[in-house]
Amino acid sequence: MAVDFTAKFLKGVVKWMTGLDRRRRRAAAFFLSGLLCAASLAGPAAQASALEADRLVPVGHTIGIKLFAEGVVVIGLAEVETGSGVLSPGAECGLQVGDVIEAANGQEVESSEQFAALLQCGSRVDLDVTRDGRELKLAAQPVLGTDGTWRLGAWIRDSMAGIGTVTFYDPATGSFGALGHGVTDTDTGLLMPLGDGSVMRASVKAVKRGSAGEPGELKGSFDLAHDLGELYANTEQGVFGSMESCSYTEGDALPVAGAGEVHAGPAAILSNVSGDRVESYAIEIVRVLGSTGMQNLLIQVTDPALIQQTGGIVQGMSGSPILQDGKLVGAVTHVMVNEPSRGYGILIENMLEQAGNNAN
Repeated sequence: MAVDFTAKFLKGVVKWMTGLDRRRRRAAAFFLSGLLCAASLAGPAAQASALEADRLVPVGHTIGIKLFAEGVVVIGLAEVETGSGVLSPGAECGLQVGDVIEAANGQEVESSEQFAALLQCGSRVDLDVTRDGRELKLAAQPVLGTDGTWRLGAWIRDSMAGIGTVTFYDPATGSFGALGHGVTDTDTGLLMPLGDGSVMRASVKAVKRGSAGEPGELKGSFDLAHDLGELYANTEQGVFGSMESCSYTEGDALPVAGAGEVHAGPAAILSNVSGDRVESYAIEIVRVLGSTGMQNLLIQVTDPALIQQTGGIVQGMSGSPILQDGKLVGAVTHVMVNEPSRGYGILIENMLEQAGNNAN
């Protein structure tokens, strides 16, 4: 069994911002950060060129990620206690887990709190919903709970936050890629639809060492006051965005390996498992599994120092760049739960393809 490194994306870490509409949330992020280096935030043409880059800087540093959904995501359906008994208006109107509610009565839904407030009129609500890429229209009738609040009987989420690792940075465009897999909802396992998001400085404060049957994790702190850049895509093959030049992005650019150049044999990963230090650790690419999807490489940690400190691969190392023969070849994505010194990686070629496909 393998687990991905959504890195314990936590409910409510950015709760202080979820009550704001999307425009004000963006403004709040800029206000708190003081200044984002606008010149370094690449536009669509620069984002697309990350796919075409021959050389990229392998990073390996942890970052904090704030992600706000496009609308609100239904993560569960519930019954509502009313004076007339138990009712389930959400289920009755056809809502399903994984649905994204984008508008209510023609008004854009921007946060969980705002959506709850829209229900308090007590009248029928016309919902614009996205399900598996399809647009649906549903009509829901809120019911008055015994607590005096009008409710729909649906658990919803509008944001997530957590820690992960930056895989690459393109100094020519300011583009970056991280994680090697998407940010998924902790309850549904579905990819979170990205409305907007940003990345922050992070530092590793402690490590929960992994053991057989018990995945470890990096425990870090975020600098909520200083955003480094913005996200433009959350995909199955990673998260992508634009980042200002900083100490994280310094380093020598390496050639990007094509899928056919990656082979079984010695390799290395760059990881930040203590404080702010990024170090190189020895691994073995046991087998190249294929060139599609996320789990392209079967890898084995062989570095005694990393095994002693972390037990192998732990949550939060997702995105750690994999180097072989002087080239950037991929990123760590998963750990084998019963054998934490082993895991999987994605080919850098697949990450860059997604980076290009989602630049718009």
